[in-house]
Amino acid sequence: MNTGTLVGSLIMAAVLAVLIAIIIQAMLRGWRRRAERQAELIGTLPPLPDTVGSAIVSATKGLYVGSTLVPHWNDRVAVGDLAFRHKAVLTRYPEGIMLQRSGAGPIWIPEESITAIRTERGVAGRVIPGGRSGATRGKALTHEGILAIRWRLPSGTEIDTGFRADNRAAYEPWLETA
Repeated sequence: MNTGTLVGSLIMAAVLAVLIAIIIQAMLRGWRRRAERQAELIGTLPPLPDTVGSAIVSATKGLYVGSTLVPHWNDRVAVGDLAFRHKAVLTRYPEGIMLQRSGAGPIWIPEESITAIRTERGVAGRVIPGGRSGATRGKALTHEGILAIRWRLPSGTEIDTGFRADNRAAYEPWLETA
């Protein structure tokens, strides 16, 4: 490689690195602005209860997918750690739903705040492709792979919290208690 080609290649690499840095900075600025806009809408999450009764639906292992502002399934909440996916365990009690996330704080959803529990193909910008439906104990499996819990925050804003169970058959008890 001659000197002219080497210099041209280094200049192109530098321009490309600067362009990538500018794009990443713009994305981070957009994420921060979204979080600032949503901070007032979201407010504070409900506090964890001191005690709860025995579980109505036993612990379901899976993945916390994220939360979105209602009615837009792809308007992801960017406030705090609500925006990030985490391994999680979802348990329902008479007083509400506990979503314990590894690597993040737990989310408590009081029973009186829950407005709907359903399955969806996508929430928080995550879509689970559908497969063929089959039968399990006489019930058809759905193509929806995410359990969506719609609930009202103390600020009055409604959000959908998405959870993808390791085993989709685990959704049946959740849908029966809705």
